[in-house]
Amino acid sequence: MSERDGTAVKGAELHKAYGGVLALDDATFSAAPGEVHALVGENGAGKSTMIKSLAGVIRPDRGRVLIGGEEVRLRSPQDALRRGVATVFQELTLLDRMTVAENLMFGREPRGVGRLIRRRDLPAAAEKVLTEHGVDSVDPGELVENLPLHQQQLVEIVRAVIQQPKVLILDEPTSALARREVEWLFGLVRRLRDEGTCVVFTSHRWSEVTDLADRITVFRNGTDVGTHDELSEEDAVSLMTRREVSTAYSQPEQGPERAVVLQAEDLAAPGLHGVALALHAGEILGIGGLEGQGQQELFHALFGLTPTTGQLEVRGKAKHLRSPRDAIRAGIAFIPQDRKSEGLLLSMAVRENLTLPILGQVAAAGVLRPSTERTTAEGMIEQLHIDARWPGQPVGTLSGGNQQKVLLGRWLLADSQILLLYDVTRGVDVATKQDLYSLIIELAGEGRGILFYSSDTDELAHLCHRVLVLREGQIAQELDGPGIPTEDIIGAAFKEETHA
Repeated sequence: MSERDGTAVKGAELHKAYGGVLALDDATFSAAPGEVHALVGENGAGKSTMIKSLAGVIRPDRGRVLIGGEEVRLRSPQDALRRGVATVFQELTLLDRMTVAENLMFGREPRGVGRLIRRRDLPAAAEKVLTEHGVDSVDPGELVENLPLHQQQLVEIVRAVIQQPKVLILDEPTSALARREVEWLFGLVRRLRDEGTCVVFTSHRWSEVTDLADRITVFRNGTDVGTHDELSEEDAVSLMTRREVSTAYSQPEQGPERAVVLQAEDLAAPGLHGVALALHAGEILGIGGLEGQGQQELFHALFGLTPTTGQLEVRGKAKHLRSPRDAIRAGIAFIPQDRKSEGLLLSMAVRENLTLPILGQVAAAGVLRPSTERTTAEGMIEQLHIDARWPGQPVGTLSGGNQQKVLLGRWLLADSQILLLYDVTRGVDVATKQDLYSLIIELAGEGRGILFYSSDTDELAHLCHRVLVLREGQIAQELDGPGIPTEDIIGAAFKEETHA
């Protein structure tokens, strides 16, 4: 069957259910050649299922997928790629134990006599491809597993683009990228659009949607609820949630000076050089700077994940954190960037993930008390408004925002008073972000000390009492807030001089 309606890709009245969970409910999405089309909605609204249907990852229960106006039956992502659809998924698909060059040039390897692969030529070929696409920060000979997440994302994007697809699908492509890398990506997308490529992308950062998209389609509860040429953030959130949600930042109260709960002097570790900081009770202390300037290393050091030198005090007492266990015993909790691989046990229940650090409190004589564990978990699920059907639901089936709430809830049950929050809103929808902002401010209001890193400079500017800008593993500048001008944080990241 042919449907020549000027569309590059289309999912028509798609329906997909997983057991009792309806992921797509007769949803339709259509994008045209030479346009950038944003697909937005809350986590769990059906965006990812629509994308996976168009990319050949899953087969819908019913409905039609069309590419270039022709109805197709996609059996795999390779099948979709042969038809001109390339996808960069939020969960990266690079092979960790292979080099950048091997990943990038897979299927395009330089060959010699007898069509044998010339392995020695792989790095040079990959470097040429990266340079042609404006990427000069990635070593083509490095193993992918050794690259930071943002560099893996760059490689994944370039690998898709060099396939010269007619349709390029980008699922949360900026979630791990620094501002300069986002600008690089936007320039690439605009060039592809001008060349006639259809680009479909999702993002939870509304400024990116308005900057880049020619059209916007909103999804809610597994179906499309409208396509628009222009849409305000407030109207979009209302369409996503059926409720009015203010997208303005709630700013934390500037309370009286409180006791220092975490203090570091001359803290050094791989990637850190003599960092000094003081975190007060009730304070949200932001950590800013360009990507890869020591932010992650600082959080790892404060959670006992890497060996350190220098002085560290927790509530006025000297501490030497040799492991995360030491940090947890000191009342320090860490929520990492990659919640799925570093924070949660995806196959285990929400209940089990929540109570993991307090098993001694829900057991008697070393034997788990299921009723106590269930009651404890239910209380936290209710308190944080975690959208789980029941406490025994596998945490891996929750949306990204609700998974993040489970991680926060875990440490609230453990009564951790120092929270290290590392990019906790990454990959979280607009409405859930507001919930997390309110929760973070509420936790600070209860007297917890919060160290807060975000790849979104606006969050640092509006949510934090102070921001420490890191550059090359040192504190370049301290800025007082809340309400710090965003340009001040960005400007401090580029300053040559550092200030102790």
